[in-house]
Amino acid sequence: MTNKMSQISPQNSTASYINLFQQPAQWLYAFWKFSRPHTIIGTSLSVLALYVITLATASGGATSLWHSLSSSDSWVQLLGSWMACLGGNVYIVGLNQLEDVEIDQINKPHLPIAAGEFSRRQAQVIVGVLGILALLLAWLLGPWLLLMVGTSLAIGTAYSLPPIRLKRFPLWAALCIFLVRGVVVNLGLFFHFSWVSQPYAVMIPTPAVWALTGFILVFTFAIAIFKDIPDLEGDKQYNIRTFTIQLGKPVVFNLARWVLTLCYLGMMLAGLWLNSVNFAFLISTHLVALGLMWWQSLQVDLQDKFAIAQYYQFIWKLFFLEYFIFPAACLLG
Repeated sequence: MTNKMSQISPQNSTASYINLFQQPAQWLYAFWKFSRPHTIIGTSLSVLALYVITLATASGGATSLWHSLSSSDSWVQLLGSWMACLGGNVYIVGLNQLEDVEIDQINKPHLPIAAGEFSRRQAQVIVGVLGILALLLAWLLGPWLLLMVGTSLAIGTAYSLPPIRLKRFPLWAALCIFLVRGVVVNLGLFFHFSWVSQPYAVMIPTPAVWALTGFILVFTFAIAIFKDIPDLEGDKQYNIRTFTIQLGKPVVFNLARWVLTLCYLGMMLAGLWLNSVNFAFLISTHLVALGLMWWQSLQVDLQDKFAIAQYYQFIWKLFFLEYFIFPAACLLG
C-alpha cells in the first residue's frame, strides 16, 4: 500500500499546490471541483423547491409565496438557509475526498487533492471552516435548520471518517446517502421554513411534501447504487465492497433503472390524491422524464466507463429537474 501511494501520490511537493492569493482564478476552479458541482446544484434546488412548496401548499398558495418574497426577512432566511446547506454540502463531500485520496487517484483523478491542486492541509482547512460556518449559520437562523444541518454533517462524517466509515458497507452507504438527501433535507427544510412563517408552531408536512420526500428518497437510492458503477476499478483495489462489486454492473444498472421507473410511476399515482398540484402537468412531465430516462439508458455501453459516467450525470439532471417540476405543479395547482 505504501509503495503504491508513493508512486501515484502528488502530495510529496508543495510546489504544484494552487495558492488562493497568487492564483485566485485557478484556486476558485479547483474549489468548484472540490465542492462536487452536481451536489451543489442539487442542494441549491432542494432549498429553493422546499421554500416554494412549503409556502405554496401550507400557507395559502402562490399569493402567500409572492407576499413572502416581498419581505426582506424572508430573503435573509432563504439565502441564509442556502448558505448553511452549501457549507454542510462542501464539508461532507470534502471530507470524503480527504479520506479517499488514493481511491480518487484511480477513479476520479481530476479532483483537487488527487490531482495535487490542493494539499491535505488546504482541504482540511476548507472542510473545517465551512462545517463550522454551516452550523453557526443554522444556529442563528432557527432550531429546525440547526437540527437538519447537524444531522446531515453527523451522517456525512460517519459515512467517510474512520473508524466508522460506513461507505465500506454497501447497504449502510446507500442508507446514508438517501437518508440525508431524501428525508433529512426535505423534511428539515419544510419544518424550518414552516417555523419561519409561523414561529414556534410545528406544522405537519403536507401531502405534497410527503410525496416529494418519498420520490427523492427512492430516487436517491438509485443514485447511491449507480454512482459506484464507474468507480469499480478503484473500489475493488481498495476493498470498498459496493453493490457493483458484489452483484456486477448489469444487475446494478438494471436495478437502478427500475427503481427510477418506480419513482416516476409512484409520483404519477400519488398525483391522484394530491389536491394541491396540477394533475395534468404532473402526469405529462413525469411521463416525459420517464421516457427520456429509458431512452438514454438504452444508449449506454456498460464496458465504456465514460458512457456510464455520462449516464450517471444524466440521472443527476433528472434529479435536478424534479425540483423544478414538482414546485411548478404545486404553484399551478
